[in-house]
Amino acid sequence: MAQSDQQRSSAAELAIEAAIPRPEPANIPPPTVKDFKLDTTAAVSDPGKTDATKTDATKAGATNAEATEPAAETVKPATEAAEPKNTVEPNPADVATTPPGEPKKDDAAKADAVKVDTAAAPAASPAAPAAASVAPAPAPASDAASITPAVTPPPAAAAAPTTTEPAKDVAKEPAQEPAKAASNVPPADQPVADQLKDLLATKSVHYFERKNERAAVEKFYGARDYAPVWTQAGNLTDVAKGVIARLKDAASDGLNPIDYPVPDFAAATTPDALAEAELKLTASMIDYARQAQSGRIHWSEVSADISYPEHPTDPNEVLRHVTTAKDPSAALDSYNPPQKLYQELKAKLAELRGQGSGPVIEIAEGPVLRYAPARGRRHPAIVMEDPRVPQLREKLGVEDPDDTHYDGKVAAAVRHFQEGAGLRETGILDAATVRALNSPKRNKQIDTVIVNMERWRWLPRDLGAPSLGDAYSILNIPDFTLKVMQYGKQVWKTKVVTGKPGIHATPLLTETMKYITINPTWNVPPSIVYGEYLPALQQDPTVLERMGLKVEYNHDGSVHISQPPGAANALGRIRFNFPNKFLVYQHDTPDKYLFAKSVRAFSHGCMRVQYPDEYASILLNIANPNEHYTPEKIRSMYGPDEIDLKFPTPIPVNITYQTAFVDNAGNLEFRNDIYGRDATMIEMLKNEHGKDLEAVVAHAQPSYSPPPRRAHYASENSWSSGPSFFERLFGGGGSYAPPAPVDRRPVYTQPRGFFTR
Repeated sequence: MAQSDQQRSSAAELAIEAAIPRPEPANIPPPTVKDFKLDTTAAVSDPGKTDATKTDATKAGATNAEATEPAAETVKPATEAAEPKNTVEPNPADVATTPPGEPKKDDAAKADAVKVDTAAAPAASPAAPAAASVAPAPAPASDAASITPAVTPPPAAAAAPTTTEPAKDVAKEPAQEPAKAASNVPPADQPVADQLKDLLATKSVHYFERKNERAAVEKFYGARDYAPVWTQAGNLTDVAKGVIARLKDAASDGLNPIDYPVPDFAAATTPDALAEAELKLTASMIDYARQAQSGRIHWSEVSADISYPEHPTDPNEVLRHVTTAKDPSAALDSYNPPQKLYQELKAKLAELRGQGSGPVIEIAEGPVLRYAPARGRRHPAIVMEDPRVPQLREKLGVEDPDDTHYDGKVAAAVRHFQEGAGLRETGILDAATVRALNSPKRNKQIDTVIVNMERWRWLPRDLGAPSLGDAYSILNIPDFTLKVMQYGKQVWKTKVVTGKPGIHATPLLTETMKYITINPTWNVPPSIVYGEYLPALQQDPTVLERMGLKVEYNHDGSVHISQPPGAANALGRIRFNFPNKFLVYQHDTPDKYLFAKSVRAFSHGCMRVQYPDEYASILLNIANPNEHYTPEKIRSMYGPDEIDLKFPTPIPVNITYQTAFVDNAGNLEFRNDIYGRDATMIEMLKNEHGKDLEAVVAHAQPSYSPPPRRAHYASENSWSSGPSFFERLFGGGGSYAPPAPVDRRPVYTQPRGFFTR
């Protein structure tokens, strides 16, 4: 008995040692299954044995059971031994059902197969037979505690690296692939989605040149698993039909449909063709939204004296807004300007195009036609007759189109036309009026309307201040008029004088008026100082003094010239301040006679207002309704000292260039292109098609430097660094005291526009 125990212990120890990988000497072959002899003396279970005998029999039975398990169950890779978390604990119920000493017949057959496979295994795999000894075997629950410590490898052994290869049966098991997330793409659209994913990964820059648009499209399609949005199972969706309809009607908004090509979905019969058509339509939609909102031409491409706030589209918002809208066509159309004046131009553009290709009514040259109303019985009305009158009646919309008499109705229509064309309002059909009636031609009219619609895209979508009833001031340079708008209606209108064509052109801009200055000091801009006043001072050293101007020489060599408040001040009595980079503003003027002219481009860039006291009272009542300002109250503040009246809420100021607009009576009006902005833009749109006109052009701002040597003039010299030029121009420099007013008026009694801003 003692000898049997000793033999069993030796067999168990051998099994444990075999389970521990050990480096083998190079001249000793690795152990094989023949090196181990299993103990079979307790193969038959006897219930009458002692507890010790049961334990020994259990050990032997466990060894035999392990030896009879198939290789797929008993041979474990070393990596699994190192991961005990995957080990399945035996069920005690299952352990109690099989007597430990009686292996099944099929198990015995399996054991023979294991022996054959093990013997045929390469000699370099010593762990294969050892694994059969260390795999846990089913055992009674009462004996599990005594068996487990004997067969569990030490931690060092479990963690040691091994070169053991898994058995052949294990290698035959297929590797499990990671589970894929469920796709939301319909099966019929999955091939197109796969092609979209591939195109966006490899060729997205081919369809979307702008980086932000490319990123937005990739994000948009990635969020929908690359499912197409314009087609379903190869058929156009309602969203696609709405977008295509809007793109094909781009001409109605003054845009060119060629710039927004619509792919032929009917010819796209394969997944790759559908995917390509999908991205092309997406690109056209994004291009339309961007150009409808900001314009085909960036304002900096036209001139350096234009500055409007940027309001680009967000391609992420465009994709989300249009593709989820109930009416995709209306959603895409919403990127066009919403202002009433734009919508009126759009309607007039449709009317012009609806006139067909027939000749426009032209009035032939001929004698001057006039109408004189009756003055009592002795002076009856003078009514001239001319064969051109029927054409004139038709062109101006006067009743009785066959009547050849130039009567009061025709004269009134001519007078209204002259007012809109910037001519003298006489009601007389003279040569200048005939030329204006015949120009521009229809194609030029259409081009003029289109470029005016383009300029509306530059302006902010909200022209006014929402908290003030959308109040704003809008000045039209070619029309020489200024309006105040509130609650969508015209509150007030007056005439203005604008800048001369060329370097003194009034800039186009949008800013906010922050305050009004009563009795302003005129700080002469550097352009006038170095371009006009200093050369004049060299010819006549006393000319500036006679005009009431003061000259200061700064330490840096620059010259500052100012004019104190007073009736003769070039700015008049009121200045309207909306600080901007062009250093221009609106103001009063002593040169009132210029407002009688039909064309009023005489200033150096600033805008002179005909009735500044009314303008000031209107704006102040909008900003401060409780103060009850009147023109009389404004005029009562005139004096030698500057007075600033600040707005609690700034009022937007929009300086525009409208050569075509619809007046309050619903008539389409045209004005002269005094600055050549129309010609420049028409040329760009017609002859530079395909060029990127949306790029921002950086213009150098004018820099006025003092002459290299300062001349000594016979006028007051006062050296001062003083506030900055901007502070001098718009105020705000609290430490700056304006020069004392000059008591005497200028010697020049005739107004001299040369010296005024």
